[in-house]
Amino acid sequence: MPPEPSRTRKPSKKLAHALKIIQALKQKGHEALLVGGCVRDQVMGKEPTDYDIATSAKPDEIERLFKKTLAVGAQFGVILVLPAPGLRFEVATFRREGTYEDGRHPSWVKFTDARQDAERRDFTINGLFLDPAGEGRILDYVGGEKDIRGRLVRAIGDPNKRFEEDKLRILRAVRFACTLDFQIEPQTWAAVKSKARDITQVSHERIREELVKIFTRPHAERGLDLLDESGLLEVILPEISAMKGVEQPPQFHPEGDVFVHTRLLLKQLKDASSTLALGALFHDVGKPPTFTIQDRIRFNNHDKVGADMTRNIMRRLKFSNRETEDVAALVDNHMRFKDVQKMREAKVKRFIARPTFQDELEMHRIDCLASHGDISNWHFLRKKAAEYSQEDIKPKPLISGHDVMKLGIPEGPRVGEILSAVMDQQLERKFKNKNEALAWIKESYIEKG
Repeated sequence: MPPEPSRTRKPSKKLAHALKIIQALKQKGHEALLVGGCVRDQVMGKEPTDYDIATSAKPDEIERLFKKTLAVGAQFGVILVLPAPGLRFEVATFRREGTYEDGRHPSWVKFTDARQDAERRDFTINGLFLDPAGEGRILDYVGGEKDIRGRLVRAIGDPNKRFEEDKLRILRAVRFACTLDFQIEPQTWAAVKSKARDITQVSHERIREELVKIFTRPHAERGLDLLDESGLLEVILPEISAMKGVEQPPQFHPEGDVFVHTRLLLKQLKDASSTLALGALFHDVGKPPTFTIQDRIRFNNHDKVGADMTRNIMRRLKFSNRETEDVAALVDNHMRFKDVQKMREAKVKRFIARPTFQDELEMHRIDCLASHGDISNWHFLRKKAAEYSQEDIKPKPLISGHDVMKLGIPEGPRVGEILSAVMDQQLERKFKNKNEALAWIKESYIEKG
């Protein structure tokens, strides 16, 4: 049993507030327990990132007891308690539920006790309660501790019924298995596979959040495997499923086909941002539609095609415009790294100055390690980035388009070309001031015609 945190070490800020909420509920005569993932993590010896609380108190009683609350699901017994800026805790009344007519929300809710509350939850490993006032006593009504020891993701009760209630649980089973590095219990796994196509009944936003967790947390490559083996990948990300069996030129990709290569990239991820993780997943999504055999296997313009496909996928999954464009930039630029040692200084600086450069650089490294193994361009760019670290590689332009037009250049694309050329010269330290820049324009573009 895990020790009662407050007696063994100073609790974290989040835990301290959770304990205060529990204490306040108990002082009013209510039962109150930590529940779900935070209990699972503590049983596994991990520091939880969030703490959820289950209680016998009714929603209106919770709202009266705490100063700041938010009724996010009062009809289902769920209230957010906001004890301090930036902190929020889900406090839910023990409940049992009716049928899920929309695949997400129960048709009715009745408030009950901890045992029945546990029995309506998704997986045994998430059905544990912890009483922090009882020396860390675990209340386990569903066999969750045994399954944690056995490293199993098992649905509570009938897995088909659990997945009928909330179709997202089909995808959550995969997420918990890969993130925790657990196996999925055979009957639960059979239900995942048989109901994989039901995931289309879940909103794109909810699917998106699960995918981000799968690919940004440990064992992302196993997440890809389980999505594929379950049939979920073909439904959610058919563009990624299409990579299977797409051969690559062995002189550059001795590791195998596009799917195998992508899996190896995901295996290299460590504490990845969502931009990097999704960039790694999508970086070669343009290869299947651009596959040709000429002098050898080629994927002409697969970076550009892949960037457009990435935008379409991410828009489908309701990512923000900023997230979409950042990931598309990784896909669009990943082939440019092969030429960096031939670039002029100005171009290298522009390359490094891009907002997504650090994620692009790391993706280039793992892309190489997942194929030919040559990371000389990565070393080159790391060295250049260090050289330029004390230099402003995104300086304020010395001149404007208005300055160019005052020299007699008519408004149009040529003005933009001149501004870009001037910035290149500026980045290469050819000018010291605006007058020198204007003199260079006269000499290079006006006097030469």
